[in-house]
Amino acid sequence: MNPLVSVEWLHQHLGQPQLRIVDCRFSLQDPMAGRRAYQAGHIPGAIFLDLEQDLCGPVRPDRKGGRHPLPTPEALAKTLGRAGIGNEHFVVAYDEPPAGGMYAPHLWWLLRWLGHDQVAVLDGGIKAWKEAGYEVSTLAVEYPTISFRAHPRPEMVVDAEAVAQRPPGTILIDSRAPERYRGEVEPIDPVAGHIPGAINRNWLDSLDALGRFKPAEAQAARFAGLEGEVIAYCGSGVSATANVLALELIGKPARLYAGSWSDWVSDNSRPVAKGEE
Repeated sequence: MNPLVSVEWLHQHLGQPQLRIVDCRFSLQDPMAGRRAYQAGHIPGAIFLDLEQDLCGPVRPDRKGGRHPLPTPEALAKTLGRAGIGNEHFVVAYDEPPAGGMYAPHLWWLLRWLGHDQVAVLDGGIKAWKEAGYEVSTLAVEYPTISFRAHPRPEMVVDAEAVAQRPPGTILIDSRAPERYRGEVEPIDPVAGHIPGAINRNWLDSLDALGRFKPAEAQAARFAGLEGEVIAYCGSGVSATANVLALELIGKPARLYAGSWSDWVSDNSRPVAKGEE
């Protein structure tokens, strides 16, 4: 299934009973910004799910699991059911690219992790929706609670031990900005640098200047020469999902190190590298 849908497609399918639209906007610097943006105007029929309150598990005091730990499949299934999302629904996730373009792919990945393939990201997000001249709504949307049955795919995710013991030839992709990868700056986590052996493919490079995902041939060029199993990570397991989606566009599966850098540096005994690849 194509991981992307266009704003034209979504506009044509608005109001269909099997459709669920999810506003995923969020800001790491201002956690309430996404909710305020939803209240100010969202795609008609969209519900809002918050990254930290709805789509993550609790942060542990020892920071193991990272800044945005995966929820348990059971907890996420309950959240989806309370939001009115069931196994029969086709889910379209959107955010506000380019800088905020990592949150919809995160929901796309989470649903596929739960075994739900009927999900896509709105290419270009709400920015493209508005630029197409389509209306937004300020009406809050609620659906009746429904049952969502999770069928987890544990093979889609890896932990720190699996990363540390990855077989030779495994491609480990750091999805953060190059300066964070090189360890020159670290605005969020307590340690700067990257996991030894990782290469850098900034997730933002998966998008074009308009905030849409680049076509498959451009994604293939970004990941040219990368043969073998791929594991992607970022700061906390969110932005790396944009690279996972980009790899999906060229038919190359990738697993997610969900805890990512924030989990890796929660253990001071783990090695850290700095500088270029």
